[in-house]
Amino acid sequence: MKYVVDDKSYEVVITRKAIKNTYIRIKNNAIFVSTSYFVTNKQILDLLDKNKLFLKKTLKKNCQKMETDDNYKILGEKYDIIIMNGNDEIDYENKKVYLKSISNYESLLKHEAVKLFAERLKYNYDLFEEKIPFPKLQVRKMKTRWGVCNRKNIRVTLNLELMKYGIDEIDYVIIHELSHLIVFNHSRDFWNIVSKYCPNYKIIRKSLKE
Repeated sequence: MKYVVDDKSYEVVITRKAIKNTYIRIKNNAIFVSTSYFVTNKQILDLLDKNKLFLKKTLKKNCQKMETDDNYKILGEKYDIIIMNGNDEIDYENKKVYLKSISNYESLLKHEAVKLFAERLKYNYDLFEEKIPFPKLQVRKMKTRWGVCNRKNIRVTLNLELMKYGIDEIDYVIIHELSHLIVFNHSRDFWNIVSKYCPNYKIIRKSLKE
């Protein structure tokens, strides 16, 4: 079976086996579909149509290039994106993200980020010897900042893009914002507090700027 993306025809290799879900992978400029014995070719074509933007992007970069794309990094590790008709989920052990559609990626990532950032916020807050209020947490995508501290509303906002980095980077940004509950500017006193709870903050800051 053939499938056309951007006026170019690609071979669709279908493998039917005893599985419940349908998986789409791209390798060597071909589309590989693993599905159950009961899924028809028309249903496969409908699924490909539904995920055409994903196919277009992935075929353009080719599979090998996509696997190294920073857009699909989670906690510093590269993940494979697999389109399937089951539930959206992240397999941390095997470094794979399963999605019904590539458009679901960011909402799934945010769902995971809210859980993880909340855990790290509590962990780092408990390190502080200074008396500070426990802030509310907000997670959103930001273009120019990794984090924001709103002292008036006692709220820390963390950039969703931090999910591409490791725990050390996430912890540094949280410590940075918690320190602003003590010193709001970036004076020497502020950096002394940051270094107290994150001694290697200069190295981590550099990695976040790269």
